[in-house]
Amino acid sequence: MIHSTNHFNAADEQAMRRAIALAGLGCYTTAPNPNVGAVLVKGGEIIGEGYHQQAGGPHAEVFALRQAGDSAKGATAYVTLEPCSHFGRTPPCANALIAAGVSRVVVAMLDPNPLVAGRGVAMLRDAGISVDVGLFEMQARELNPGFLSKMERKRPFFRLKIAISLDGRIALANGESKWLTGPLAREDVQLQRAKACAIISSAETVLADNARLDLRSAAITPMADGQLRQPLRVILDRRARLTGAEPMFQTGGRIVVIYATNLASLPSLDGAKVEVEQWQVDEDNSGFLAIDSIMQRLSMLPINVIWLEAGAKLSSAWLASGFVDELMVYQAPILLGQDAKAMLSMPALEKLADAKRFRWREFTQIGDDLRLVANLSGY
Repeated sequence: MIHSTNHFNAADEQAMRRAIALAGLGCYTTAPNPNVGAVLVKGGEIIGEGYHQQAGGPHAEVFALRQAGDSAKGATAYVTLEPCSHFGRTPPCANALIAAGVSRVVVAMLDPNPLVAGRGVAMLRDAGISVDVGLFEMQARELNPGFLSKMERKRPFFRLKIAISLDGRIALANGESKWLTGPLAREDVQLQRAKACAIISSAETVLADNARLDLRSAAITPMADGQLRQPLRVILDRRARLTGAEPMFQTGGRIVVIYATNLASLPSLDGAKVEVEQWQVDEDNSGFLAIDSIMQRLSMLPINVIWLEAGAKLSSAWLASGFVDELMVYQAPILLGQDAKAMLSMPALEKLADAKRFRWREFTQIGDDLRLVANLSGY
């Protein structure tokens, strides 16, 4: 068993803060790998740093060691996630640190990947390297909710996005909703989408809004050499209303369209100009496509974070399912009135004790709007 230590000083904290900041630069390009940062310090000076930029590419430690060169001998390495100990698409980073001759490694958190899970730290200690674990572990976990969820719960992290008015409405009674929020908030939605591996929505949303659900903002430019990917778009189309001619099917990326199993035949979607995969799942007692079945299939794919962007009915169904981990609400400073469409259509409660309790994580003003982030699961 690997025991954490807490013999950290101000210099350790400063270096690890830098490593955590570096790790966040890979948030658009590393999935399904984790975001990881590394810093090498010698004589009180940073001599090398790096972060994981792309799945299949060099890990953070490798970039830092390349920058440091021979100076890495005798240095202290600060890494946000335990160095890997196995051969995957790249060699073990623990071996690279040993070969470079570092004298100490400070690890923010152990890697829950069963292929690592303490083995990286053990390899370093067996090589005579001093290893301390646990500096800013909470901040390191916050870098990778999706990766940790897949490793620890065997399912993706699930984020639900809703745009609302001050009085909790998402659209006028006639359905008009463009635009509740301002351009800066909509730009931020693009950035948040880009962190997801998959976007879930409904055929109703696609048809009502001509939604493409893709990434199209010039602001989403990777800050490294990593290749920006379009998230997988997952569209629930129980009644087979989509034809393949919709704007969503004319843009890049992959799309999964999910139908009910009682559908006699699958639509051809001849107009689609992208790769489309068609699934069928059973319906639940409420007439929705079975959420458990959908999550089971999605959990088998290399998907760490799911972003749900849909209307009140589908959003409510997923909230009721218990799979939603985080609620991201963009609130505009306008009032739509009592006849406007409510943000959710949850069943009535008889006791306040039965209400779902979220924990506020963030309040950020973006232009004239607010971004409110509330967590339900602790991930």
